Amino acid sequence: MQQSDRAGLLYALAGFSTLSIGDAIVKSMAGLWPPTAMGATRYVLAAIGLCGMLAAREGVGALFRMPKARIQWVRGLSVCFATFGMFTAVWLMPLAEATTITFTQPMITALLAVLILGERLRPVAVLCTLAAFVGVVIVLRPNFAVVGWAVLFPLLAASSMAMLMIANRAAAHSASVLAMQAYIAMTASVFLVIATVLGHLSGLPQLQMHWPDWTVLARCAFIAVSASVAHWLIYMGTAKAGAATVAPMTYGQLLVASVIGWFFFNEAPDAISLLGAAIIIGAGLVLWAQGKVRQPPEGV
Repeated sequence: MQQSDRAGLLYALAGFSTLSIGDAIVKSMAGLWPPTAMGATRYVLAAIGLCGMLAAREGVGALFRMPKARIQWVRGLSVCFATFGMFTAVWLMPLAEATTITFTQPMITALLAVLILGERLRPVAVLCTLAAFVGVVIVLRPNFAVVGWAVLFPLLAASSMAMLMIANRAAAHSASVLAMQAYIAMTASVFLVIATVLGHLSGLPQLQMHWPDWTVLARCAFIAVSASVAHWLIYMGTAKAGAATVAPMTYGQLLVASVIGWFFFNEAPDAISLLGAAIIIGAGLVLWAQGKVRQPPEGV
């Protein structure tokens, strides 16, 4: 393994681990503010910072040159649903279990690529998807009795992230990495602000807006900064070692989530949940390995 590969793996591992820290902070705010409001605050703050950086680096005009605008708005809408789904999931479920279910995203992406992009459906993708959903059923088993169908929120997050991956492919190379980050923060913040207003008007107690304690706003700001840092670390990892090489580091996020859930929220996973997690991770690794084998070697 080359030095750049080692550095890339460490960057990616640090980035994915940082995402779990942000999820834990979201969990610590359960019931203190609507998840839509937390998501809106997180992305509005990120949009302000990223747009400022984009204007400084590429000029103010870059803020208004949104290539493939429809695709950019689809990216933002996907992030809106993913944020709402994940924020709600970590409130209702153990952190590690909610994180585990989101790892069905690669399998869902493979299916969406067939439906939307017209890619050929590979038998291995079908088998991995079926195996992953068996794992999901196993992980969800103890939670259905407690919170009912609300445990499907992490699947909403995974499906929305899969849609984001498809939209990312469609928008690839249309702008700089910084611009793409700024556009997704801008569009997601618009949708999340609208969702916050609609949630408040719905009359549902869980979505009623109020002015929160300053600590809630501070934690939302920390999530915005930490998520941006995490995505930068992941980008650096893929730049140094390649996306295929660093992909398994995503499972470091699950390890960190398990440790945080155990120590800070007293959420020790049981043996059956661990079995379900192992099935989901195994399916993801098989899909990753098959995808890596199908990639032509460099220079071909």
